[in-house]
Amino acid sequence: MFRLSFSSMLRDWRAGELRFLLAALMLSVAALSSVNFFTARMGASIARNAGQVLAADLVLASDQPLPADVYAEAQRRGLHSAETVAMLNMAVAGKGDDGLSMLVALKSVSDAYPLRGHMKLRRDGQPDAIATGAPKPGTVWVDQTLTAALNLHIGSTVRIGDRSLTVAEVIASEPDAAASFITLAPRAMMSAADLMSTNLLQQHAIATHRLLLAGEPAQVAGFEQWIKARVAASPKLGIEISSIASMGKDSQSMQEQVHQFLSLVSLLSALLAGIAVAMAARRFMQRHLDACAVMRCLGQTQSQQMRMYLLEFLMLGAAGSVGGVLLGFGSHFVLLEWLGKLVAADLPPPGWQPALQGLAAGMVLLLGFALPPLLQLRNVSQVRLLRREQEAPQARTVASYVLGAAMFAALLVWQTGDVMLGLIAAAAFALCGAVFGLVAWLGIGSLQRMRGLFDHPAWRFAITDMRRRPAANVTQIVALALGLTALLLLTVVRGDLLATWRQATPEGAPNHYIINIQPDQQQELAARLRSYGRPQMHVLSRGRLIAINGKPAKSDDPRAKDIVEREIEIEQASQLRAPNTLTAGRWYDGSAAETSVDKGIAEILGIKLGDRVTFDVAGETLDVKVTSLRKVDWRAHQVGAAFEVSPKLMAGMPMTLATTVHVPQDDRRFSYLLARDYPNVSVFDISAFLQRMQETLAQVSAAVEFLFAFTLASGLLVLYAAMAGSLDARKRQAALLRALGATRGQLSQAQWIEHLLTGALAGSLAAGGATAASWALARFSFHLEWHWSPLLWTAGLVAGALCALFGGWAGLRNVLNQPPLLSLREN
Repeated sequence: MFRLSFSSMLRDWRAGELRFLLAALMLSVAALSSVNFFTARMGASIARNAGQVLAADLVLASDQPLPADVYAEAQRRGLHSAETVAMLNMAVAGKGDDGLSMLVALKSVSDAYPLRGHMKLRRDGQPDAIATGAPKPGTVWVDQTLTAALNLHIGSTVRIGDRSLTVAEVIASEPDAAASFITLAPRAMMSAADLMSTNLLQQHAIATHRLLLAGEPAQVAGFEQWIKARVAASPKLGIEISSIASMGKDSQSMQEQVHQFLSLVSLLSALLAGIAVAMAARRFMQRHLDACAVMRCLGQTQSQQMRMYLLEFLMLGAAGSVGGVLLGFGSHFVLLEWLGKLVAADLPPPGWQPALQGLAAGMVLLLGFALPPLLQLRNVSQVRLLRREQEAPQARTVASYVLGAAMFAALLVWQTGDVMLGLIAAAAFALCGAVFGLVAWLGIGSLQRMRGLFDHPAWRFAITDMRRRPAANVTQIVALALGLTALLLLTVVRGDLLATWRQATPEGAPNHYIINIQPDQQQELAARLRSYGRPQMHVLSRGRLIAINGKPAKSDDPRAKDIVEREIEIEQASQLRAPNTLTAGRWYDGSAAETSVDKGIAEILGIKLGDRVTFDVAGETLDVKVTSLRKVDWRAHQVGAAFEVSPKLMAGMPMTLATTVHVPQDDRRFSYLLARDYPNVSVFDISAFLQRMQETLAQVSAAVEFLFAFTLASGLLVLYAAMAGSLDARKRQAALLRALGATRGQLSQAQWIEHLLTGALAGSLAAGGATAASWALARFSFHLEWHWSPLLWTAGLVAGALCALFGGWAGLRNVLNQPPLLSLREN
């Protein structure tokens, strides 16, 4: 049986029966495999670095110095310890007209740092060297970005705060560097002995204090239990506890989210390619009906026929899956290249799991979509050679279609790793396809009224032909519309995001934040900034939310937990300021202890109008009633705070001031001069941040567009398959019409008109779907201002028409090449 199946496969391959089916299968497996290889390498990188990502076994972090009893307990248990303090501040290099400055991620470390892993230092023309200790007092280590920006070299002098330090080393890597896609500021690392001399660590300065601990597993576990109990008993401490296990869970969660998002993109193209597989298998079945009838006459049983074709498809599936895996492996390098600096350059190899997953997915797609048409070959009777009739599908054939749908739903769940997400994606795709299908069916049904619109034979031929095969045309339209919807939606959302960021920084908008201004510096600094438009000073205090309606403020929601466990800004404001807008309640008048809360923060914390919230501000209790909710436009680049209260309530409490200014692009010495004259003040040049974010968004969009290219290719495959499926019928029809007097030119024009109508309808559906989806995303996800775009509809129409023309030309270019007499003789 194997030899018979192999011979049948070679014969069908030479006849061109299997080439399209193989291409569709390879494309679907390649789309899935490219994402699997990418996420596998990201996951392997996280796992590889898990042991040193903390530079310790256990890390305690807080906005304020940790209590003395925590250090004493760690020492009593025999744990090794190291301390770090991280904050953002300005680094200044050079003097006079040659002076330059840049915002840096400053980090002071004690001599024992790091406890796990190694610091690596860059050596010109040599491999990176492992550091033997921490920076010595009076020196600073900087990364390569900072050396390039400030024209630094070994031996240069950099001023940070009130202290001048000598550049001693260039950092290649550090074990506990923040694991994120974007680095907002270059690293500068100094000795803990020099931190106080910089005068940066003043009261309520924004800094993160970390205590790194390492030791035997039992010692670390015992201390971790003790500190958790200590934090539970005193929530005001605000200590965040991180271990290798917790970091692994966080990293795995991040990895899963990325994997799920990219998997849904790839599964869209896989489903479209699966539909192409089903249509190609159906055409294979129709073209082998007569051959099956002949084999039945020669004594072959139904079971033997089924085993022969099943083996043939299994061999084809193995070849297509292997080819798709190889194509996906090559494609994931393109994905990595387009993501650029957003991913690490030294990712480990992916291993065999993505390849095995791709092979399994290929077989699932093949059996799920090709088995139902294949089962119909069992129903072929010998009498088909005498009567050109085909029996209706039997119950087992219908059951195989249900099985195919269930297999693909299982593939969705498997690929995303989330049952609910996979089922929702399958249901959403089915709903979208059903709506498109209904509209396409109604559109084709309404074409009869358009038949007399133009007095031209080609127009009438095209309308009649589309109405003759409504099911095939609906399939073509839906497949193309789904692929175009995905591409148009991505393009619109990406464009809206970029446009929103650009509109948020119009000419003259603030592009520098100035924070950590001390009260005694307010008048002098305000006078200095008058030439930049008299910016408003915002008075801020830092406090910890400890209770809501008298109950301890705590939540399992990660967003709420982050707010509760850390100090947050409380602004003193007498009146509502732009860009804040009141959404509910009334603004406080200062006669009572009242507050206004950012609407988004209130939703996260479950705060409502009339609730009472309690803060701990530098050891003093502040209890206020919520009288209003505000919408804060954080994209407006103004100083803002989640909670605003009357200045009367904060009298005598510690505070700092902050403001924003617009600095012309040619004033490159603004940050340098301000940092020189006010070392404690931090200046944030957000124009550089915005540029970095726009570049990041462009890279991510390009990578996702690369995956959506698989979707478009899959849609074209479905269109080609639908055209090819009607190829024999079109040949007979064209031959008959030519025999009745129609010219080749008229029939060719009719085909082009049919393709244009199909593509235009698909493009219109895609534009409508992308418009609705972009409105929903803008309204509920990205909170953007949505605008109806006529350009989107134009792009949809043009793209749909071009895709239909290309797919139609590829599928039907040989319809009119065969002589009419030969076509009629074959039938």
